Amino acid sequence: MALFQLSDAPSSNDVAALREENQRLRKVCAALMERVESGGTPNGAPYAAFERSVLLAEQVRERTDALHRTLDELSQVNARLLAANAEAQAANASKTKFLAAVSHDLLQPLNAARLFASALEAHALPAASQALVSHIGRSLKDVEGLLGTLVDISRLDAGVLHADKAPFAVSTLLDALAEEYRQVAGVRGLTLHYVPSQVWVESDLALLARVVRNFLSNAVRYTEHGHLLLGCRRRREGLEIMVGDTGPGIPEPQRQAIFLEFRRASQPQANQSRGLGLGLAIVDRISTMLGHPVRLASQLGHGSLFSILVPYADIGKDQAAPPRTSTEWDVDPLQGCVVWVVDDDPAITEGMQALLGGWGCRVRAAATVSALEAASDGERPAVLLVDYHLGEHRENGIDLAARLRRRYPGLAAVVITANHEAAVKRATREAGIHCLLKPLKPLRLKMLLGTLLENG
Repeated sequence: MALFQLSDAPSSNDVAALREENQRLRKVCAALMERVESGGTPNGAPYAAFERSVLLAEQVRERTDALHRTLDELSQVNARLLAANAEAQAANASKTKFLAAVSHDLLQPLNAARLFASALEAHALPAASQALVSHIGRSLKDVEGLLGTLVDISRLDAGVLHADKAPFAVSTLLDALAEEYRQVAGVRGLTLHYVPSQVWVESDLALLARVVRNFLSNAVRYTEHGHLLLGCRRRREGLEIMVGDTGPGIPEPQRQAIFLEFRRASQPQANQSRGLGLGLAIVDRISTMLGHPVRLASQLGHGSLFSILVPYADIGKDQAAPPRTSTEWDVDPLQGCVVWVVDDDPAITEGMQALLGGWGCRVRAAATVSALEAASDGERPAVLLVDYHLGEHRENGIDLAARLRRRYPGLAAVVITANHEAAVKRATREAGIHCLLKPLKPLRLKMLLGTLLENG
């Protein structure tokens, strides 16, 4: 084997030849590399460009990995946000239920207190006692306004307040407000000029009343002397309901800000309630919901004019005439009128008895119809006032009123409720029944009763 290896070993000539060939190949390779390098791009050699490409590829890979990690983190954040949103929706649903409880459970005792105070004001009392009763009434009205404002703004934020538009005579709304605020303005030493209108409009009566009431309340609050104006002006696009005053006016820079929450144009007088600065914020949201534009014109030192544009109702010319105001009645229709009151709250039934009795009505009040019929001695009712919520496992006020109207043809019915949902207002209207909201405004009730009895 050793001999074979020695015989196969390359000679010195072969080694020299191999070395020479290796050197030649190296020269050729160097020449080729030089030629490639010299024929490259102006900005750099191809090899350098290749190195940069490799570097960029590595950077792209690193950034892609970082992007994937970020997307994973965003997915986790999104999952947490979805969970938080679900919790927020659950909290909103709980808030809605709470608002429903506030509307009924908190407004019930306030409604009873207003009824008792209004009934007491009709009694002949010593001057000092009458003054105390007036103070109680104003304080209760302030509480009603504050609580109503908080409930309304919460409902608007929760999205549970919806409009129920229907045709109605604008006098149905403005006559009652004019009579109410004529008295309120008189207490402040102001006069109210009211220009009635016979026009029919289409809107949500309760929500529109909220807007005009806020206009009037602000006019009374900020006007020290002079007069207020409530009236309408026909426009091509609709009826413009206007409330004007002779107050201090609103500076130009504040005319948009006062429609924001907790903003006031100026400080009210010392003997006037401050409110929450939410009235015009509610006006702005309600008008947006209804699609009724609000306008403000003001001149410093000369007063302000707020208005809302309401579309005309599409009705025939033979539509029934609007109800007359209480000043047009020759004989008080409430005297001797038999009124049935159904409410499961004893305080409400007692308050309604005191209030209606002071107006000359013959009142029967109880929690059930059977109790009323047992105490009526066969006497037929002319008007039914019934609460909407009559307790669990009982029919609601609309169904009860419909049943009694079948039993007593010609019976006028009014459902009184703290439930402001559009569905309830729509159901009462479709049933041909009037609806009043709690806390009940006694003057509004008196005017409605007079209208029902006069037209009945």
